[in-house]
Amino acid sequence: MSTPFTAAVVQMASVPSDPLATAEKAAARLREAAGNGARLVVFPEALIGGYPKGASFGAPIGMRKPEGREAFARYHAAAIDLDGPEVACLTEACAETGMFAVVGVIERDKATLYCTVLYFDGAKGLVGKHRKLMPTAGERLIWGFGDGSTMPVFKTDLGTIGAVICWENYMPALRMHMYHQGVTLYCAPTADDRDTWLPTMQHVAMEGRTFVLTACQHITRAAYGAEHESALGDEPDRVMMRGGSAIISPMGKVLAGPDFSGETILYAHIDPADVMRAKFDFDVTGHYARPDVFELVVDTRAKPAVREV
Repeated sequence: MSTPFTAAVVQMASVPSDPLATAEKAAARLREAAGNGARLVVFPEALIGGYPKGASFGAPIGMRKPEGREAFARYHAAAIDLDGPEVACLTEACAETGMFAVVGVIERDKATLYCTVLYFDGAKGLVGKHRKLMPTAGERLIWGFGDGSTMPVFKTDLGTIGAVICWENYMPALRMHMYHQGVTLYCAPTADDRDTWLPTMQHVAMEGRTFVLTACQHITRAAYGAEHESALGDEPDRVMMRGGSAIISPMGKVLAGPDFSGETILYAHIDPADVMRAKFDFDVTGHYARPDVFELVVDTRAKPAVREV
């Protein structure tokens, strides 16, 4: 059984047009969390590369406006490659501190962008990624769809770490797959800052009998460039995402947050033994399952558009 430790969620704003500046800012927050004793840190969805809140990319049904194409070209330019300096920056910070970090990025793969979570191990560097399976609503215009090949968990001396992004958390089959893999530290980077998000996270914690760590940006209009289209208004102090980051126990107790006040780091004491205490009476893929009635089949094969044989 793992020994107790401190976990952190970082609520911060990205620099949407400058991924390296965002990575450097995240690395500083990571070092700060490590200095306060944290061993695991979770960052928001689309932190590096930016979440284009309020933008429509000029795409009414049946047409694409020239200004929308320009907006996408700018957004593509602000995304990251996995062999780029942003990943190197975070790898270095994790190596220095020994931290395990879960970081939301916009990943560039040729002409397509993916909303991705990167996993950094202090001793091993970048160890894996998860591409969001189902972008929500207008996100489908700008992000590609992940496949079943990037739904990993990582067994560490802290516990088993996995991540599900934003409204993927409303996909019961995906949650079931994570529980089946034994996740005990369920990370939920998000852009959802509504009052309904915290009870969703409490439900996930209770359902999976897992710690849940959710991180959302707190960002104002001033962080975006003048060219950014904002349906929320253009006042510099307009709050585009208000945070709401939190840490929840396997029995649904809120250990830290939610915080809506601004950029911050939230901390919680994690006792891994709480997972087994909680599963005494409910193990959703074990003694509380009914495989004679319900069966889930998960296809974890990569699905490239072109395959050379």
